[in-house]
Amino acid sequence: MMQNRRQVIKNIIAGSAAISTAGMLSSFATPDKNLPYMLKGNINHAVCRWTFGFLTLEELCKVAKNIGIKAIDLVGPKEWDILKTHGLDSSMCNGAEINLVDGFAEPKFHEKLIQNYTEMIPMVAKAGYKNLICFSGNKRGMDDETGLKNCTEGLKKLTPLAEKHGVTLVMELLNSKINHKDYFADKTPWGVELCKRVGSENFKLLYDIYHMQIDEGDVIRTIQASHPYIAHYHTAGVPGRNEIEEEQELNYPAIMRAILATGFKGYVAQEFIPKKEDKVASLAKAIQICDV
Repeated sequence: MMQNRRQVIKNIIAGSAAISTAGMLSSFATPDKNLPYMLKGNINHAVCRWTFGFLTLEELCKVAKNIGIKAIDLVGPKEWDILKTHGLDSSMCNGAEINLVDGFAEPKFHEKLIQNYTEMIPMVAKAGYKNLICFSGNKRGMDDETGLKNCTEGLKKLTPLAEKHGVTLVMELLNSKINHKDYFADKTPWGVELCKRVGSENFKLLYDIYHMQIDEGDVIRTIQASHPYIAHYHTAGVPGRNEIEEEQELNYPAIMRAILATGFKGYVAQEFIPKKEDKVASLAKAIQICDV
């Protein structure tokens, strides 16, 4: 890992990490000396911090700028200054949640969650950001209706504050089959019903393409039907959660075109776990694949 990390940093400094994919990117013109190819500008590209955790945030910012990525997902307030230094957006803020399993589905967590989000929402707005992640938490024996009622009760106590500050609370949809056993918000229809009950434009969904392919499939039709309730997208290859290249089953260019056709103007964040030796080249290729 250390040797790989040193090579990544060497590539960043040399400005060659993304350029190393020149063969597959040869159809792109070079806009300036900093970018290896011209992005079309239709998709707002982001990357999740945790999947490139072998880099410091400072290093990831340099990688992102070199590739043409506009934002980094899942960065908390203590490190927003680093993003601002590099001119990058915090496309999905975090830090108010308790964890992935203790969420709004259980009333016993509401007091702590409401306290956390009441403090965080104004901070997100003051920093100039828009999205703040939240989670349903686990079922722990509850049926769907009970979970919907509990989540609605908790979230409705926060949406007036979110509306006041122009911040959107975004609940992530996660698969419960492989990665997050017992997670409540594991199907898009359940999430859409929750959005309808909360009844605020400042509460929406994070549609994770990887997770929803595992738990429900029918990705493009679901996006077409549910897009008014979706504020953000994540990517990864299925199966395995690795690179989004030809070895996996999802047709990401087609999915991106479907997202664009809905009029979506938010961010699409890469959240795959790179397994190839040149991890930065994998990220550069993922941006190219999704840049429709």
